[in-house]
Parts: sequence; C-alpha cells; structure tokens
Amino acid sequence: MALDRFGRKIHYLRISLTDHCNLRCVYCMPEEMTFRPLPEMMQDDEVLLLTRLFAGLGFDKIRLTGGEPTVRAHVVDLVRGIASTPGIRDVTMTTNGVLLPKLAGPLAAAGLKRVNVSIDTLNPAKFQRLTRGGDIEDVWEGILAAEAAGLTPVKLNAVVVRGYNEEDVADLARLTLDHPWQVRFIEMMPFGEDTDLQTGSVVTAEETLGRVEQALGPLEAANGGELDGEARVFRIPGAQGDIGFISSVSAPFCASCTRARLTADGILRMCLLREYEIDLLTPLRRGASLEELRRMVLEAVWNKPWGHGLAEGEIPLNRGMSEIGG
Repeated sequence: MALDRFGRKIHYLRISLTDHCNLRCVYCMPEEMTFRPLPEMMQDDEVLLLTRLFAGLGFDKIRLTGGEPTVRAHVVDLVRGIASTPGIRDVTMTTNGVLLPKLAGPLAAAGLKRVNVSIDTLNPAKFQRLTRGGDIEDVWEGILAAEAAGLTPVKLNAVVVRGYNEEDVADLARLTLDHPWQVRFIEMMPFGEDTDLQTGSVVTAEETLGRVEQALGPLEAANGGELDGEARVFRIPGAQGDIGFISSVSAPFCASCTRARLTADGILRMCLLREYEIDLLTPLRRGASLEELRRMVLEAVWNKPWGHGLAEGEIPLNRGMSEIGG
C-alpha cells in the first residue's frame, strides 16, 4: 500500500500516453505547440513495466490521458496489456472523442471500462474557436460510438472559459434530460505558458451552477451528497443523467485526493498543480532495478503535497496541461 505523509492511500494513476493531440484547445496548449520527439516518450514495454510496478504497490485504478491518448500508436494493445495486469481493476480514458467512432469498439474489447469525452460547447462555431479548428460533429459521433460500445457511464467534460463558452453551460446541462450521461463543468486551471488566459478567464463552479439553475430551475443533489471522484453531483429533477461541478481552483478537494500522474516522458507528478516531480524513465533506461524504482515511487508518494498553492499565487510553470494529461 502506498501512503503519503497525511495518511492518504494513493492508488489511482493517471498515465499520459502522449503529449500529441489532434486539436489545439486554447486552455490546454499554445497554437504552435512543439511536441517532444517520440524516443523521449515511454515506449510500450516501459508503460507496461511501470504499470506492473505501480500495481504491485496497490495502485488499482488507471486513467489514460494525453495530449490525446487515442493518437498513440498501438493504443488498443496498450489498453489490453494494462487491463490484464494483475491488481488493475479499472481502466478508463479521457479523450476528445474524435477517433472514437473507429476505436470505441476495439478499446472496449481490450478492457477499457469507461470514457470521459471533452466537449466544451454544443455551438459549432464556438467549438471551432475553442479547439482552433475542431469539428463538433466528430466529437458527437465519438460520444455515441462510446455509448454503443458499452463504455458507460459516459461522462462529458466541459472546461468553462470566460469569453468563450460560459453562456453555453445550460445547453450542455440539458443533455442530461434525455441521456444517462454525466456532464461535468470544470474550472479552468493555470499552467505553463498560458497563465494569462487561464487566470483571467476562470469561471467558478458556483457561477456555472447559478447559470444552469437560472435556465433550468433548481437542481437536486445526487450521489447521496457525496463527491463522485472530484465532482459535486446534482440532477435536474426527472433527468436521466446528472451534472457535476469540479471546483479545483475555488474549492479544492485535496483532502480526498488519491492520485498520482505519470507523464508521457516518464515523470511521476504527485499533484497536478505543483511542480514536484520524480523522473522514473531515465533511471529505468539506465538499468535501475525494480526495487530501486519501487523505492523512488514510495518516496514520491510519501512527499505528495497536501494540495495546490493557487490561493498563495503559486502557479506551476514547468509543464502545460497537455504535457501532464489533466
């Protein structure tokens, strides 16, 4: 069991499979993004070896992220290998959905359980502006393909960005009336080179909740009032699905955090919004033993920060969102 110094059991690993992406969302990466060379990234055998290492330490939940994880070569084979690792009970993915019409079925057959699909607006023109050229129809087809393949319950992630899509949240929330999906509204978080946009365009979860209720009426608490992961969950009375609000900036949930993150270049990051990291890939390639790597992971887990320092003006600058995986 991997425990940190605050007594939290850390058992949820988010693995970034690539920093590459087929979209260019304004809150995630610069328009002219420079991606890392593929040899600097974890290779398939390295991803699977480190997955086995983490599983041996009690990590049982894996979420695959990017960049965009579905652009990774051999992603179906990787999912199959991760899902079949002893001790891993749950493998999920966060994706922009563009390639799901082709991949949803094979991914489900390989052992993927669920997907979170990023869709920040239903307005085609705004979607194109937010993603710098994306086609919302591609994402919509991906959502339907995921549902048809049994990658359920489907969750839809919407990062709310002032001046881009804050007026669209009610339309997204309405999707839950007729679909058993969870629409999740996420506060934008500041990272790396894009901090001016990010810090100046934050829309709090409370403001988003107010906009939804102004348009659709009072929401009722769902999930017994408990967090669903990091989301406070509500429901429109009579709706098939529910609505989540993730307030990472304004009301962080650090006390219940059980996550670690492994970046595509093999760096273990213990808090999304802190720069504290440990390089696992370099020592692995230099011949470090599994026991040496195990000790490194346990040390990193023990030193996991309590939470972020945004309230004190501490913004992580060493990586952008697309380099961490969210």
